This record gives sequence, C-alpha cells and structure tokens, in this order.
Amino acid sequence: MEFGFGVAMRGREASPESLKRHVQHGERLGFDIVTVSDHVVIPKAVQSIYPYSEDGAFSGVDAGECLEQLTVAMFLAANTSSIRVLTSVMVLPHRPPVLAAKTLASVDVLSGGRLVVGVGAGWMREEFEALGAAPFEHRGTVSNEYLEAFKEMWTSDEPEYGGTYAQVSGMSFFPKPVQKPHPPIWVGGESPPALRRAGRLGDAWYPIGNNPTFPMDTPERLAEAMAAVRQHAEDAGRDPASIDFGYSAGWYNDREESAGRDGGRRVFTGVPEQVAADIRGFEALGVNHLVIGLTGSSLDDTLDRMERFATVVRPLTR
Repeated sequence: MEFGFGVAMRGREASPESLKRHVQHGERLGFDIVTVSDHVVIPKAVQSIYPYSEDGAFSGVDAGECLEQLTVAMFLAANTSSIRVLTSVMVLPHRPPVLAAKTLASVDVLSGGRLVVGVGAGWMREEFEALGAAPFEHRGTVSNEYLEAFKEMWTSDEPEYGGTYAQVSGMSFFPKPVQKPHPPIWVGGESPPALRRAGRLGDAWYPIGNNPTFPMDTPERLAEAMAAVRQHAEDAGRDPASIDFGYSAGWYNDREESAGRDGGRRVFTGVPEQVAADIRGFEALGVNHLVIGLTGSSLDDTLDRMERFATVVRPLTR
C-alpha cells in the first residue's frame, strides 16, 4: 500500500516556505504521494452542489483564494526528489486540452517521471463560466475527449484527434512525458459515468469515500463499485486486471472513532490498531494507494500528525 497526503492551496500554509517544509517532511517520513487540488478561481456566489458534504455547501467560497494546481505541482516536484505528485483531481474542462497536455508533460519531464494525473469532470458550474470553459452540461463528453486527446499527443509522433471539443492535427508534440506510455491517469468520481470513464480510459479509479449520493465508505460498497469499473474495462476491450485502485479518506482519524453512515464505526477512524486493520482490509480488496486527511490546526500540528502516522500506524499495516 502506498500512502499520500495533501498540501494547502490557500492561506498561510500555502506560502512557499510552508509548502516546501510540508512536502519535504512527508518525503523524509517515507510518504509515497503528495496531492494538490484544483480551483483556478472561486466565484463569490456558488449555487452548485458540492458533492462531498452532507448539505452540499462548499467551504472554500468564503476564502476566495487558491493557488493554481499545476504550478504548485511543479513547485513541489522541484523541492523533492522521490515523492510522486498527484493532481487530486485536475478538472479536465478547466484548461484547453493542448495546453493542459503540454503542461502535464512538462511537469513529468522536469520531475523525472513523478507525475500522477488525477482527473475529474468537475462540479462547479460557476467556475466553468468564469473560465470560459466548455459547457458545463457537456463536461462528461468534454472530459472523455480530453483524455483521448492527451493520450494521442503523449504517444504519437504525429498526433491526430478530431472530437467535438478537442481537435489535434498538423503539429508536433515534444517532449513526450518521461513515463511510458504516459503518466498514469487516475479517474476520480463516484457516479456511474465516472466509473465508466475509469474503466474505459483510466489506469486507475480514485474515489473519495464520503460522497453522500454515491457513498464508497465501506469495503462492501467499494468492492461493488470496483467490480463495476473492471466490467467497464472488459466491455471496452481492456484487461480488467490492468486497472489500479486508489482511495481518498479525508476524514482519517487515528485517535478516536467517529460514526459511519450505517451507525457503526467509520472506517479509518479509531485507535491505530483499528485503522491499520482497515488499511489491510482495503488493500486485500485491491486498493494500492491511500490518501489520508492529516491536516491539523496549524502546520506544526499537521507535521506531527504525519509523523504519528508514519511511526505508529504505518508499521502496524505490514
């Protein structure tokens, strides 16, 4: 099992000094992945339903502040040597496809092949409109086309792709990414279209467990969805065994239990021994990458939580 943590994209902990300290601490502790989230701008009024809160409210509106994801990804890569950098997730329609593909390829080249491209279709209509992105209603089709176009540009010496929202022709695309055939694509999202996208176009499926509409918060629910992803891969003529699986548990707590949706203990909460048992159970299902919520009340608190996981919890998972 690989383990990951996220960094701040706004506020004091998103300063260059704090980001550098944070990611280098994680690398020294042996974490495998660092994640960066994606908002380009945050409109002042957001009516769109946020998929990962019970009431649909998005807490980031009040701050109105965010660093740009791919810039931060490169900054983190430049200040580390081994940890992989995961876009968690990049909203595909936010950026023109050729520019996005070139930026991602450049990050992979300059990081020495340490980029993981986590992707999603997006949820905030207002941000799409502020960016002049493709129509929000068509974001699923847009996302699928962009992924197909990315792969064509990353692998072909003479890329050609003709879609409704992505067109590539008459150009060269170099340098290619370091990773072959391309950086791994982890498809986020828990809805049926996201599962289809992961099976058809992804190298891995990477859900967040606390989506109240499509909960993936128990081994049983997750296993059922993983089987669906594998079936979509098989339906697309792919080897279902080639699909990898990650998981994001932002509610992680190794000091006390919290209640789950069904009234029992929520997974990845409780004492270290309980959390370690959950990790082993998810690994047995085929989950190979776990991103956990270790953000504390301050950067020092966050670093302490990371150290506790690395020295107390992780050894119990082996």
